[in-house]
Amino acid sequence: MLSPLRCRLNDDIATIPGPAASAPPPLQSTVLYFARLGDMVMLTALLGYLHRRFHRPVQVIGAGSWNSAVYLGNPDVSQVWSFGRHFPFPLTPHWPRVARALRDSHPGPIYVCEHHWRQLPRIRRMLSFSGVDPGRCVFMTEAPGSLNHSVDRLVRLGQQTPPLLDPHDYPLPGGNIEWAPRLRVHHNDRVELDAWLRSEGWAGRPIVMIQPGNHRSMSRRRERWQRLRTDDKAWPIERWVSLLHKVHARMPNALLMLRGSHEEVKMLQRVQAATGLDSVVVAGVGLTRLFALCEMSHSMISVDTGPAHAAAALGLPLVVMYGAESQQYWLPRSHSGSPVVGVGGPPESVRVDEIPVERVFNAWCTVLARIEAGPRRAPSSSPAFGAFPAGGSAATLRDEARA
Repeated sequence: MLSPLRCRLNDDIATIPGPAASAPPPLQSTVLYFARLGDMVMLTALLGYLHRRFHRPVQVIGAGSWNSAVYLGNPDVSQVWSFGRHFPFPLTPHWPRVARALRDSHPGPIYVCEHHWRQLPRIRRMLSFSGVDPGRCVFMTEAPGSLNHSVDRLVRLGQQTPPLLDPHDYPLPGGNIEWAPRLRVHHNDRVELDAWLRSEGWAGRPIVMIQPGNHRSMSRRRERWQRLRTDDKAWPIERWVSLLHKVHARMPNALLMLRGSHEEVKMLQRVQAATGLDSVVVAGVGLTRLFALCEMSHSMISVDTGPAHAAAALGLPLVVMYGAESQQYWLPRSHSGSPVVGVGGPPESVRVDEIPVERVFNAWCTVLARIEAGPRRAPSSSPAFGAFPAGGSAATLRDEARA
């Protein structure tokens, strides 16, 4: 039953319907996940789901200072706290604030997405030290790569209700919604990207991004990984060179950008030098610039790694090469319907170096055909994220590649 509220508007008295007396209040939900970039990008699907279900943005507790860049301006996120993956959390300056936030959000639900045997005990200690009621918590029990796609696995966790709450008070979101990862690019990042491209002399050309590296190639132990050949996502340099020549022949006007972290620049420069092509460039860029590049580039060819999930979340058409992991559980998802084509992975192969160049090139040609057959696309904006004006040059590069 609606209770009438009376207020004065200028000189008139208006009666405004109030909320139903029995309506449960919005709750502050919390998610804890100490994962790498790709997992934290996929987590945005769960954050949108929890926002819809409990009617308040979510607070996120993760590992790695880069998390703030992933969720910057995301309307489904109210606060982000990040800890080192190995540093004792009670010794960090922001731990008292995190503990207070966990207590103050009572009785809001707490979803623990972590499954790693090293990180899960840390999270349990966090909850215990902060005095959280265990009845607020729901823990992930489904192992990754065992039953559902990783995005579905996260959303299914959000469909559970902690013992402290009545599931009838907070029903599951209705409607035929396919929950998929989403990222946001701020207008300022677009402007800075445009200025950077102009300063490098790269403006005005469609960009095909190439992502050869993964978390092992940027690790401090990368030389050991390479020596022992234990990186199942590594592809020989000569195959990257051959692929780049084929892409260049298909799109001679394109800028072929070898993208990686700063730790991977030397590896990328070796690939660049081996191609002998002026159109192949190297860019060691951070996350915000990577996201802006993903939004305005033509396409991407990547090994199975976090930037591939970011690309799909920003609507960038891409090809993903798989090693030991299965496409069934890890293929990036795009909320916009942009093409994502996987190559390799079990049962066909268990290492990226088992994939021939021709298969990757043919997959990219399939993506190219879908781009050319599809409607013209501008940088993504969504009512959920707010529409931000885009710079003209960034908006047209993907379309110019069809000429």
